[in-house]
Amino acid sequence: MPIAAEVLHHTKRAVIDWYAALLPGALVAPATLLETALKEELDQGKAKLALGRSATVRAAALINGTAAHTVEMDDIFRDGIYHPGAPTIAAALALAQAHGASGEQFLRAVIVGYEISTRIGATMGRAHYKYWHNTGTIGVFGACAAAAELLGLERQRFAHALATVTTFSAGLQQSFRMDSMSKPLHAGRAAEAGVTAALAAREGVTGSLDVIEGEAGYGVAMSDNPDWGQGLSTLGKDFYITRMTFKNHGCCGHTFAAIDGALALQQRMQIAAREIERIRVGSYRAAKEVSGYESPQTAAQARFSLKYVVATALTHGSVRLAAFEPARINDPATRDLMARIEVAIDPELDAAFPQQRAARVAFVAHDGRQEEFLQPTRVGDPDAPLSDAQLEEKYLELAVPVIGQGRAEELLQRLWKLEQLKEIPA
Repeated sequence: MPIAAEVLHHTKRAVIDWYAALLPGALVAPATLLETALKEELDQGKAKLALGRSATVRAAALINGTAAHTVEMDDIFRDGIYHPGAPTIAAALALAQAHGASGEQFLRAVIVGYEISTRIGATMGRAHYKYWHNTGTIGVFGACAAAAELLGLERQRFAHALATVTTFSAGLQQSFRMDSMSKPLHAGRAAEAGVTAALAAREGVTGSLDVIEGEAGYGVAMSDNPDWGQGLSTLGKDFYITRMTFKNHGCCGHTFAAIDGALALQQRMQIAAREIERIRVGSYRAAKEVSGYESPQTAAQARFSLKYVVATALTHGSVRLAAFEPARINDPATRDLMARIEVAIDPELDAAFPQQRAARVAFVAHDGRQEEFLQPTRVGDPDAPLSDAQLEEKYLELAVPVIGQGRAEELLQRLWKLEQLKEIPA
């Protein structure tokens, strides 16, 4: 059955966005440290790391999945509170390269991984997100389903692969509430776990087929006993891959509405950062709790500091990779503005989470002017999407410093034509 044109187009957008996040992430820790740690699994095998180094399938899935989540530029499925691309595409790419799959086969695997995992994420809901990091926990399903599709597993073995990977589901939010490298490793480990479960199922390894909905299963243990029938009812009919969020800022997605709202209010009031006496940001609970660093000292902390990213956006105009260089993190004007920001939970906006990610931003100026602005969604969300041109601009901004203008443009053109390729780009 041919892939519908709209689904195909959105899938290629997801892959382009994944490469945009992957390439800069490949140059920094923890991906660079993993290359050293796993050196015995590199320079062999048919899979490739971001910059072309050969690797075994599982090592490529782990390292590329980690790299794609490191600089916080990867995609989001809003309703599942989940970054599907980093684990799903990393797993699909590693197996596709190793098995010589065509571009179309690769794209189909990506779609399958997104569709199964996003539904599981949405069904597990807000209760799951209280303690768990969904990109690690839900990501295993995206990676496993994509890998199982590429391996051509028949129905029973596909089911056993998913059953096995359910027990691999892990990733705690507490692991990135202090400075650490654990968060991107969740995505990489999910990619590796998915590949492992699919390869094992191909050889006959079985799992408990009631592990998700059983009385001591996944839904009960890690959520509030969700309704699986409702969650999976539109699988294969309504394609969630067409409603991804593509990031416009290089930080925690929970901060985006606050950034967008602050920039919009700054433009409306025609006010410089130094002219603002006080800022109040009201948003949903996760925005306050997950991005709650008060005085970030490192790039990892700064990406999860709502006060920092709002202040640096107002002071410097954007929140891209440069925002997390040491000089910017310690910029006196940004630090001064941070001290004048208050963050609070807005009950109305919190009640709408996760389907809506909004922020209410208020400024009080030194000259007495006061204004408030409601940012109802995030730039890049399905209801305020990045255009293809904007997505290309983001990709080139992130890819060119890593692989050069010529290679970046050539890769971009190949990605837009993936369904026509006999093999996918290395």
